[in-house]
Amino acid sequence: MSLRLFDTYTRTLRDFEPLDPPEVGLYGCGPTVYDYAHIGNLRTYLFEDVLRRVLAFNGFVVKHVMNITDVGHLTSDADTGEDRMEKGSRRTGKSAWKIAELYTQAFKDDMERLNILEPTIWCRATDHIPEQIETIRGIEKNGFTYRTSDGIYFDTSKLPDYGYLARLDVEGLQAGTRVEMGEKRHPTDFALWKFSPTDEKRQMEWESPWGVGFPGWHIECSAMSSKYLGAFFDIHCGGEDHIAVHHPNEIAQTQACHGTRLANFWMHGYFLQLDSEKMAKSAGGFLRIQTLLDRGYDPLAYRFFCLGAHYRTKLNFAWEGIDGASRALDRLRAAVHGWGSPGAVDEGYLAEFTEQVNNDLNTPRALALCWKLVKSDLPDAVKKATLLEFDRVLGLRLAEWQPPAEAVPEEIMQLVVERQRARAERRWQEADALREQVMEAGYEILDTPQGPRVRSRKRKGTPE
Repeated sequence: MSLRLFDTYTRTLRDFEPLDPPEVGLYGCGPTVYDYAHIGNLRTYLFEDVLRRVLAFNGFVVKHVMNITDVGHLTSDADTGEDRMEKGSRRTGKSAWKIAELYTQAFKDDMERLNILEPTIWCRATDHIPEQIETIRGIEKNGFTYRTSDGIYFDTSKLPDYGYLARLDVEGLQAGTRVEMGEKRHPTDFALWKFSPTDEKRQMEWESPWGVGFPGWHIECSAMSSKYLGAFFDIHCGGEDHIAVHHPNEIAQTQACHGTRLANFWMHGYFLQLDSEKMAKSAGGFLRIQTLLDRGYDPLAYRFFCLGAHYRTKLNFAWEGIDGASRALDRLRAAVHGWGSPGAVDEGYLAEFTEQVNNDLNTPRALALCWKLVKSDLPDAVKKATLLEFDRVLGLRLAEWQPPAEAVPEEIMQLVVERQRARAERRWQEADALREQVMEAGYEILDTPQGPRVRSRKRKGTPE
C-alpha cells in the first residue's frame, strides 16, 4: 500500500516518504504566459494534479507551489533569440505586462475547466526579481559564474556531475558542438542574468549589481521554489522537455548556491502527440480547451482521456479517442447519478484502488477498476459511495453531475401538472392514470423532494 513514485533523477521507482511528514513540498513548473496553453501543455498539469490528489489521498498535507513565467524565457532554451514575452507583445499589440495578465487568467480558466486544483501558492517571476538576484549573488560568491558582453553565465565545468538528471554526455557535447556559442565557454553554460540590448528599450528590465537587464529563465524556479519550500524539498515536477535543459540547470544553480539537488524526487509527464509529432505552439497551430468546447465536448472528457494512459507514456491525440472518452464518461456519470444516495464504501475495492494509484499513479488500472465496480453485484449505494471515494483522485466531478435539462413538450408538462393536482387532492387512481399517459408518450416522472422531474425514457449516456 506504500506510495511508490518514479524518480527521474535516480531512474528508479522509489518508496515515497516525506522529508517532514505529514507535510509534502511540491513544486511544478508553470506556464510561460506569452500565449494560450494547448492541450499538450495541460496534460502535464493533469498529471501533477493526480499526483497532488494521490498525496492527499494518502493523508499527506500538500504545499503546492507553481510559478508563472512572465519574463526571461527566450525563444531558444540555449539563451538565444527573443524573450517570448516581448515576442508575444509584438504579435498581439499589447504590452508584455498586459499579455502576461491575459494569458495567466486564460491558463487559470483552463485549470478550472479541467478540475485541476489551484496551487497553494502562485508565484510570478516578475514579483521575485530580488530573490533571483540574491540567488545569483550566492552562485557568484561560490565561484560558478563569469561575465560576457551580454550577461552573467553559469560555468557548468565547475560541477563534475552537471547534467546527471538528463544523463548528459557533456564531454561528447563539448567535442561535437556545432552551435554558435558566442562568448560562452562551454556549450552547456547558461545565462543567469541577461543585459538589456543597448540599441532598444525592453518593456521588462531591472537594475542589478551587474547592470540593467532581466533574469534568465532557469533562475526563477530555483529562487522561488527554495523561497517557499526550502533548498531541499520533496517533489519537483514538469514536462519531459524539462529533463534535458531546464531542470539540470535548476539543479546546478541550487548545488552552486545551497549544496543540494533541490528536490528529493524529480517527476516528469510525457508529451501528447498529434500524428506522432509533439504538440507545440511553435508548429504554428495547436488545440486548446476552447477548441474542445467549440466542438461540443465537455473538458472533463479530455481529463478522462488522459487518465486512460500512464503519465510516463506518450499519448496520441485523436478525435476518435476523445469521442470514446466522452461516451465512457457519460456512462459513468449516468450510472453514479442513477444509484441514488451513497452508502458505505467497499473496503476491498478501496484497497485495490489505493494499490493501483500508489503504484506510480497507475490511472489506467484505476479506471479499469471503476468499470469492474460498475458491473459488480454490490448494492447501488455501496457502488456510488466507493466511486465517489475514487473520484477524490480521478477528479471527474461525479458527485456534481446532473443530466442535461430536456425540452419536454408542453402537453406532457400539462399532464404532469394535472397529476400533481390529483395527488394533492388524493385522487390516486387518476394520478396513476396520468403517469401512465406520460410513460406511453415516452417520458417518465421522477418524484423528488423538490417536486416532480420529467425526463425521456431513452436518455443519452444511459449505462448499457
